[in-house]
Formats: sequence, structure tokens, C-alpha cells
Amino acid sequence: MPLVKALKVFKDLLSFLTIIPLGGKEDFIFTTASNMWLFPVVGSFIGLLGSLYFMLSSNVTAFLLNLINTYVALPRVFLGAAIPAAMTIAFLLVLTGLQHFDGLIDLGNALGLRNLHDRKMKAHAWTVTYAGAVLALAVEFAAVAGLFLINPVFAFSAIILAEVSAKLAMVTIVWIGKPSHKGLGSIFLAKAKKNLNAVAYLLSALIVYAVFYFTGHVMLGLAAVGLMFISVPIAFVMNRVSNHVFGGVSGDMIGATNETARAVTLILFALLLLVVVV
Repeated sequence: MPLVKALKVFKDLLSFLTIIPLGGKEDFIFTTASNMWLFPVVGSFIGLLGSLYFMLSSNVTAFLLNLINTYVALPRVFLGAAIPAAMTIAFLLVLTGLQHFDGLIDLGNALGLRNLHDRKMKAHAWTVTYAGAVLALAVEFAAVAGLFLINPVFAFSAIILAEVSAKLAMVTIVWIGKPSHKGLGSIFLAKAKKNLNAVAYLLSALIVYAVFYFTGHVMLGLAAVGLMFISVPIAFVMNRVSNHVFGGVSGDMIGATNETARAVTLILFALLLLVVVV
């Protein structure tokens, strides 16, 4: 792939997956769909931004808590972990334009309705039901809890791991799914190059291992690569849910899969640290 074309593809992917204003052309959605196998690469960049934000928010939070603690006694250990975790997940949601978060809300909105037509209409309505709010907040709370439980020493790598895993889950559900209707999701399912999707798994493994290798956690990196592939069964489960609720995969479900995979990966990585001797 020529350098100029590669830069355009990366710019289009980043324009689609984030709110970073890169001035993508009108065809960027089709370029993105055709190069979805590169999602884990963009995910690693998003994760890097999230990791840097986590480090910044941790330092600022620690400084402010120490300052406030001279006047009022606060649970510094708890707040020093909880605040950066919540701020980082919020940062990732804002960075991605809340589009994946919206997918969780739409899925929750549709749950419980018996008629397929009603479920599709409810998912596309500009409303937030109680079920939609609860589901979306529960998933994001799980992500915050996972990051909260992770030792800050490993948080930098963990955030990148989670974003790569989330994007790999998106690739997987598009690869195995069928479209529920004509729309953004159907463009991805039609345009995604099936023969190149397998490359996403190799890229994801290399990226995750490299991150842990360069942060000095080589053996943990091998375990992290294995953990990353939890995104595959998550995608299969979400595909089954999507087929049951919407009769196929929609753009909302692709986004909901991203959020679910991130949360599950962070929680499992926190549990992994409890049993692995580093």
C-alpha cells in the first residue's frame, strides 16, 4: 500500500472511530468499511491516548487530593484510583463521540419488546428508556470497576489492550454477522474484506505483545495476548443477541460490542493480575 494511500486510510479510520477533526472526504465511510481489518491498529492509538490521559489524570488527582487532605481527611487511596478510572473511561467515550455508547442504549431500549418491528423502531428512536440507560451505565461502570482494580503500574498497557480487544470484537462480529437492515451496519458487512479480516487477529496479537514487552512485562504480555482473544467469544455472543433482538447485526450492535469487549477485557485483566506472578 503506497504511503499516501496508507495515510489516507488511517486518517479515514481515525475520522470514523473518533471525533478528531481530520477532514475526511465523503467516501471515508466506505474506505473505513473496506479496511476494517486495521481497526486494532487505530484502537491501539486510541488506547495510547487513553493511557496518556489516565497518567495525567492520576497525577492531577493525586496532587489535588494531597492538597485537600491538608484541610479535610479524605480516602485518598480509594479516590486516587476511582477518579482517574472514571475520568479515563469518560474520556474514551467522548473521544469516540459516544457513538458506541449510543449502541448500548439502543440495545437496551429494544430489550423486552416482543415484536421485531417494534424493537427496530425503538432502537432508532431518539429516546432513552430506563432499560437503555441501565444497560449502558452498567457496562461502563464495569469498565470503570475493571480499570479501578488494575494496579496503576499496568494500567498504561491495560488500556491499550482493552481498546485493541474492543476493536477486534468489532471486526469479528462484522465478519460473522448478517445485516439486520440497510444502513451503516450493512455497509460494513458488505464492504469488509473477509480475506483480510484474519490479519486483524495477527496485528492485534503483535500490538498487545509489543506494548507489554516495551513496558517491561514480557511474560504478562503472553497472558495478555491470550486474554485479548476473549473478544472473539464476546463477538459471537453479541452476534447471537443481535440476531435475537434485531434479526441481524446493526451499526448499533457493532458499537455495543466495542463497549462490552472493553469492559470485559478490563475486568478479566484485573482478575489476571490477581493470579499471575509478575
